[in-house]
Order: sequence, then structure tokens, then C-alpha cells
Amino acid sequence: MRRALVTNDDGIDSPGLHALADAARAAGLEVIVAAPAEQSSGASAALSAIRRDGRTVVERRELPDLDVEAWAVHAQPGHIVAAALNGWFDPAPDLVLSGINHGANVGRAVLHSGTVGAALTAKINGTRAVAVSLDVALYPTGERHWAAAAGLLAPVLELVFDAPEDTVLSLNVPDRPGEEIGPLRYARLARGGAVQTRVDEIRDGDLRLAEVEMSDEPEEGTDSALLAAGHPTLTALRSVDADDGDLVLDWLGTAAGVDSR
Repeated sequence: MRRALVTNDDGIDSPGLHALADAARAAGLEVIVAAPAEQSSGASAALSAIRRDGRTVVERRELPDLDVEAWAVHAQPGHIVAAALNGWFDPAPDLVLSGINHGANVGRAVLHSGTVGAALTAKINGTRAVAVSLDVALYPTGERHWAAAAGLLAPVLELVFDAPEDTVLSLNVPDRPGEEIGPLRYARLARGGAVQTRVDEIRDGDLRLAEVEMSDEPEEGTDSALLAAGHPTLTALRSVDADDGDLVLDWLGTAAGVDSR
């Protein structure tokens, strides 16, 4: 049986985390839950943690209606994934599932997401990962449709297990009942994200930041546009990599007066 680490950046008590863990079990995975003890949104792939005598603070937890091994970790999601894949659990997880995030993770702004950061940390450790996010409004009303996102996990798992070992997929799902969701679509990243951080006030040298929903019309075919049209979107993400362009090589060659290639 394949082992899956289920984590997130919304914290151990998030209903989205519980829905994802339940869907992973239903898909036949052995599930281990390890998630931040507190909200960690915007953490990207940070490795910071609260330590006691040099050790990361970890607490055993029981999750409602879920008979799985679960840990609340006083650390960022990237730290949790790095630990899980490098000696914490034996055997190490075969897959990292991150989410279900309270809010879409679209566009190049996924750089800042702790949900996506956890998945990309898995990638640089040679492990497959799926980041799952629900397109919740910045100031939502009514109920959240976690089941709609969880219901798409099984077909995405088929795809990711057929892919190379370091594949990372980002799944974004409209916050609608399952019967109101369109077909799953491949999407490229939009230029921005669903929410942008801006300086709201400057006073006595201090700054106050505020989050605002993007009002610009997203480019056709991007994750933002397709999600707004009611489609769940799937995007394969790359991690940190060197640019194959010639900019630095040309500059070094000119500076040294030699051909550096």
C-alpha cells in the first residue's frame, strides 16, 4: 500500500485537511497527517520551526472521524515535508498531498503559498506531490464545498502515479457543488494570483499590508480564467532550476575576454 503524507498551510484543525485525508484513505492510500499546529499561509517553502532543546515541537493529535496517525507540528509546511521525507517516518511517504487549501492557488503568485511550497519541497526530495486548493472568496459566505475538491483526488492520483517520481500537480477547484463544476482542464499559470498583497497604510515608518482580490480580467486559457468559468484546473509545476539561456555565459565570456562555453 502506498503511503501518503497529508499536510497543509491552514493548520491541523482545517476542515479541508480532514477532507483530503479522508479522500486519500478512500483512494486506498495509507495516510499519515502532519500539519502546522497553527495557520501558516504564505509560508512558501520555509523551513522555520519552533524548537525546544534544538528539537522541533510536535504533538500527537486525534482527528474527528478519521482513524489515522496525526501530528500537529509547530513548523511551516515545508519543514514538515522535509522532515517526513528524510528520516521522520519509516518508511518515508511515497506521495505528499497538500491542502485542501482555503482559497485558490493560481498564477505565479503560487510562489508564496505554503500549500504549494510543501508540494515543491517534496519535488526537490524526489517525491511526487499534489497541491489541492478550493477557490474560496477572500470574504466568503455560506458553506464550503470541500467534497467537490476531494472528489477529484482519485483521477488525479492515477495521473501522478503514472508520472515521473518528482512530479508536482496543482489542482484548483471551484467552490461549488460537484454537479455545478465543469470538466477538469489543463491550465497554464496566469501572470498574477487570485489575491494580491498591497500596502494599505504607512504611518510613522510602519507598514500595514492588506489582501485584495484581483479585478483584472485573466488571460484566456490560464488557471485563473478557467477556474472563474467553473472548471477545476490542473497544472504541472516546476521547482527551482537554472535558466538555460546564454545571458550569464555571454557576460562571463565578455568580461574574461574568452569564450566561456
